[in-house]
Amino acid sequence: MGKVLMLFASMTGNTEMMAEIITDVIEAREHEVETKTFDLDAIDVEELLSYDGILVGTYSWDDGELPYEVEDFYDELDDVDITGKIIGVFGSGDSFYDSFGGAANLMGDRFEAKGAKLLPERMIVDMEPDQDDVARCQKFADKFCDMIENVNEGGV
Repeated sequence: MGKVLMLFASMTGNTEMMAEIITDVIEAREHEVETKTFDLDAIDVEELLSYDGILVGTYSWDDGELPYEVEDFYDELDDVDITGKIIGVFGSGDSFYDSFGGAANLMGDRFEAKGAKLLPERMIVDMEPDQDDVARCQKFADKFCDMIENVNEGGV
């Protein structure tokens, strides 16, 4: 099956919980998942090219801004051609702020501008995932797997 990169930043553990839920579904569908975190692992944007699909999760800092540890990756995307690459974006935010989930949306916009084949939904939850959010994360992961499997089977 496919090889997937799970890449995320989590300050309070909410985005990490989402990453774990999504990873469980992907692995249950027999895809290989390599997990990296922005704050602990060196990320070379050229690595993105060696995966069938990429999932990027980030919490939103302050009023929807990218966390510090994600900024370099965001800027370095200029250095790689990810046209057609299957990518899903997710994250947690706080609906108290005007820009709810702004960082995940910034990443999604960036990937779209780079020509990636983005999952239509950007999975953003308010703070800690509740049971409804868990189900949404699982459905998000299934859609991501469907996209990878469709490409691997020669579909569009």
